[in-house]
Amino acid sequence: MWRLKLSQGDDEYDDPFLTSFNNNVGRQFWEFDPIAGTPEEQALVEKARADFTKTRHQIKQSSDLLMRIQLAKENYCGQPDLAQVAKVENEEEITEETVINTLKRGLRFFSALQSEDGHWPGDYGGPLFFLPELIIGLYVMDTLETILPDEHKREICRYIYNHQNVDGGWGLHIEGSSSMFCTTLNYIGLRILGQKMDGGDGAMHKARSWILHHGGATYTPSWGKFWLSVLGVYEWDGNNPLPPEIWLLPYFLPVHPGRMWCHTRMVYLPMSYLYGKRFVGPINGIVLSLREELYNQDYNHIDWNLARNQCSKEDLYFPHPILQDILWKCLHEFAEPLLMRWPFSKLRNRALNTVMKHIEYEDVNTNYICIGSVNKVMNMLCCWIDDPNSIAVKRHLSRIKDYLWVAEDGMKMNGYNGSQLWDVALAVQAIVETNLTNEYGSMLKRAHHFIKMSQITRDSSGDFSCWYRHSSNGAWPFSTSDNGWPASDTTAEGLKAAILLAELPSEIAGQALEKNKLHDAVDFVLSLQNSNGGFASYELTRSYAWLEMINPSETFGDIVIDYQYVECTSAAIQSLKQFNKLHPNYRSEDIDTCIDKALDFIESVQLPDGSWYGSWGVCYTYGTWFGITGLINGGKTYENSSCVRKGCEFLLSKQLPSGGWGESYLSSQNRVYTNIRKGDDDKSVSLSHVVNTGWAMLALIEAEQGKRDAGPLHRAAKVLINSQMENGDFPQQGVIGVFNKNCMISYSAYRNIFPIWALGAYLNKVLITKP
Repeated sequence: MWRLKLSQGDDEYDDPFLTSFNNNVGRQFWEFDPIAGTPEEQALVEKARADFTKTRHQIKQSSDLLMRIQLAKENYCGQPDLAQVAKVENEEEITEETVINTLKRGLRFFSALQSEDGHWPGDYGGPLFFLPELIIGLYVMDTLETILPDEHKREICRYIYNHQNVDGGWGLHIEGSSSMFCTTLNYIGLRILGQKMDGGDGAMHKARSWILHHGGATYTPSWGKFWLSVLGVYEWDGNNPLPPEIWLLPYFLPVHPGRMWCHTRMVYLPMSYLYGKRFVGPINGIVLSLREELYNQDYNHIDWNLARNQCSKEDLYFPHPILQDILWKCLHEFAEPLLMRWPFSKLRNRALNTVMKHIEYEDVNTNYICIGSVNKVMNMLCCWIDDPNSIAVKRHLSRIKDYLWVAEDGMKMNGYNGSQLWDVALAVQAIVETNLTNEYGSMLKRAHHFIKMSQITRDSSGDFSCWYRHSSNGAWPFSTSDNGWPASDTTAEGLKAAILLAELPSEIAGQALEKNKLHDAVDFVLSLQNSNGGFASYELTRSYAWLEMINPSETFGDIVIDYQYVECTSAAIQSLKQFNKLHPNYRSEDIDTCIDKALDFIESVQLPDGSWYGSWGVCYTYGTWFGITGLINGGKTYENSSCVRKGCEFLLSKQLPSGGWGESYLSSQNRVYTNIRKGDDDKSVSLSHVVNTGWAMLALIEAEQGKRDAGPLHRAAKVLINSQMENGDFPQQGVIGVFNKNCMISYSAYRNIFPIWALGAYLNKVLITKP
């Protein structure tokens, strides 16, 4: 039986290659124990798996039931003496007691999911290209059997099959329509794991038919072409150039990779190394067979030059501008042939050495976790090519389990090593909002411990600016301190949580974070404001939006530079305002100036219909929550701000007859507000989502909707109250996270955090204050 292991300290890990900045606080991973679990637990797990498979085409998001089954047994202490759960028929029936009982149930269940070190473990998967890339990387390195033994393979196959679409393909993410990128990669992944060409009760045949019917694997987008080339089932000549020499350019050029968004920079860094090496794994029977299975023509007769720019229409989210195609043609036909010949090959070797040094810097400063799963696998492969017996390879292999997550749908790969700090910071704000801290203070004390242990108290090693890194001292990461990458919004939310906890009695929340560490966090936030007042995600915006014309991915949008976001900017305003109230003598003029500029930015990016586009959550509901909340925290009100009024009007216009809000991931992809729908087009109905509903409620409550007309809030509260399950949990509904416009990702704790937060605000700011 699979068991979730949570951070236990260095001494309890029998792994000499594991490194950590803070004794592994926040680490979470799964291990298989053949003798673990009672028959009752095993039966619950098997039922959860069978139920998911049965409804997998209707409900594509897992409910993290394996974790819940385990932690409920380990931590759950029973429900308090509360009235029996009863549905609210109409909003007039909602009383303070009803809401308090709902909150107590929710908090009691949520407390059972909290780890000893204070974080809430959970699923951060969803994209369907992470796992097959790992499978290919380990296979090429000949470490697949060691890192992914039979139990792992069984759960990985379960996951991949569970998320195959009815038409035989796989989408970019678990709710997406089929794409060539993920269909090709997952088919290959299954074949490497030992699945037969016609295995999976016909699933493999359907997948291969989908690929061939849509033109064959030459129509996979560039990231797919890259991995197929590494495996040896596609030729490097069929790739657009990824020259490592770009890292030798002077930094003042706008196209220097050091000016790009850090995720893009860190992915294309090892890509350029592997491209520059033209690395190909061992050609064996499975590779030769795949060369026959993936194409509609003989492999040796494929026109690789033509294939360079082929991309399935199902994948083509960001088509290449003509200028980009001209650039790739020139590099492919003129620059690359020169760089492969002496004496210009010396430049190639110098570039490869430079790239490898940047890879090593990233590895060491993230404890070999890396910024995310995509560059993690690539960096590991580069280290193996450089020296297969190196300590770096062993350290990389030790950290793979940090990315693997097991649920009832199988074993998946997370996009990060989790969302630990982010979830804790939001959870603290939700719990404090309920005003039930005297009853659930133990949760806050543990969460406070995690926040204090997770703050980054150092800059990256050496002269970090030489490695194109921003200062990180005082910041908070998205996941764990060991990840090492600071972010603007995670720091702002961490700072908000730390300040809220500092204002509570120490016997409830523990000792406050030291003042100098709060100052460091404020310094970090202030350092990230751009000249237009906006905040980007990890660093200052270092180049220009027109560089998006060289976005080579075809599949993702807005990846080249670190753009400014309403979410990051709003979080910065809120944290600085809260800090200034508690510590008015520290950099108060800088804070006031920063907030004024940030308010101007938020107002400038509001859309004509009153909404804000959310880039990290689905979508206009999320962005508008941040937009309204940021403006109000900055001193705006419904009465004096047309932007606040328009934002409220937008949200009210999207409220469903049921009382809730339910926004589909298609809003993010298509940039048009789209409701979640169920049923055929002519008979479909709009569905509410507890997280969207929570976001909308929080925004409207912040704008004092309850004083104007509390009816919409009462109807929304009814939806959340009636959504709660018997055990106090809330249902897992559609995917709610997003990145790069087109790819969705799971935030499994949101289903608990935001209903609790919204109902807490509703209780204390609407119900209790009503005349």
